[in-house]
Amino acid sequence: MTAENRNEIRLGLLRQPGTVVFGPGQRAHLPGLAARHGSRVLVVTDERMTTTPEFAGLIESLETAGLETHVYGEVEAELPRENIQRAVQRFGGEGIDVVIGLGGGSCLDMAKVTALVLAQGGDVRDYYGENLVPGPALPVITVPTTAGTGAEVSCIGVVFDTERGVKVGVASAYLEPVATVIDPEFTLSAPPGLTAATGADALSHLVESFTDVAKNPSLDEMQRHLYVGKNLLTDVYCRYGLELLNRSLERVVADPSDLAARADTMLAAYCGGMALNTAGTAAAHALQSPIGGLTHTPHGFGVGALLPYVMRFNLPARVSVFAELGRLLGVAEPGADELSQARAGIERVDALLAALGVPGDLAELGVAEQDLELIAEQAMLSTRLLANNPRELTQQDALEVLRRAHRGDRSYWEAS
Repeated sequence: MTAENRNEIRLGLLRQPGTVVFGPGQRAHLPGLAARHGSRVLVVTDERMTTTPEFAGLIESLETAGLETHVYGEVEAELPRENIQRAVQRFGGEGIDVVIGLGGGSCLDMAKVTALVLAQGGDVRDYYGENLVPGPALPVITVPTTAGTGAEVSCIGVVFDTERGVKVGVASAYLEPVATVIDPEFTLSAPPGLTAATGADALSHLVESFTDVAKNPSLDEMQRHLYVGKNLLTDVYCRYGLELLNRSLERVVADPSDLAARADTMLAAYCGGMALNTAGTAAAHALQSPIGGLTHTPHGFGVGALLPYVMRFNLPARVSVFAELGRLLGVAEPGADELSQARAGIERVDALLAALGVPGDLAELGVAEQDLELIAEQAMLSTRLLANNPRELTQQDALEVLRRAHRGDRSYWEAS
């Protein structure tokens, strides 16, 4: 097995909202939180959400509190750049004080990048990349309605630039929400497919953040980069989040009305967001990006389909961590050697993904074998994500992972 790198400097680093409110019914806190930042509110969400009684009640509560409330209810999946342009054009002259994002990951990202452009001007393209934001955005409050993306606490907004045909990230600590209100009651109406895809996404965030490389960054690197590697504090969130998903994902599938299980999955998704905000996601997310563009399949199903194969690739560089994963998930035999415990942990993650109905291979996801070389080539462009992977992934390695994932080969890699 390859030598495992470790957090030699005992680093712990988190970036997080100033206020986090969690629990069923806790959206009642939203008017008071918004009023701390001004009197003119812009709520961004999607069309489906605007038709729900929960949305109507939320808007009524804001207006009853005396807040002038504007709504952009046309956020689309994958967040096309045009959504941001339209919102800025429509509300740029309204003197907005605070932006509330209500919905899934695209809605939350929409709130962050719209607040940025409203405050700093220009086009969202001006801020593509890492730490290119010159100053603060408008205050953002996030209200997630799905349990998966972690976008409610992250300082990254992902935009689909339709003219360029690529998804691009805007990454800056200036995008960190000032508050998040996490109310599991919102997830009760989520369709089964959305519940499954977001659950797989949350699981992938926790597994990748937990098994990431420990970068042991210098002070300068910590100031210049958002993703500084697996560390003491991200591990705290990963451990708890993984335990939560281990006891809740199968229950949510069996009974979507189980509010306690819904709460556990939503809390786990929050934990995943807290971890990835400084540890970052890795190879499964890098490989999924071009696959999503080719197949237009849900992001969570893409990373979920890849995760079993990426875990097996990374195992030689992370035996002790995967062994701890096996113990956290309650499947590692006491007294067994670390490799056996590690494989048990990986196979429990496989089982959780299967319970969610995640495709078991890339062929089932709709990926054509002839596209694998192009996917591997495009994945290499995700340098920010690949730098987090615990084992170096070359283009040839990526192609081999993709080939195994396409044919459903879950054998283990030879030690190197």
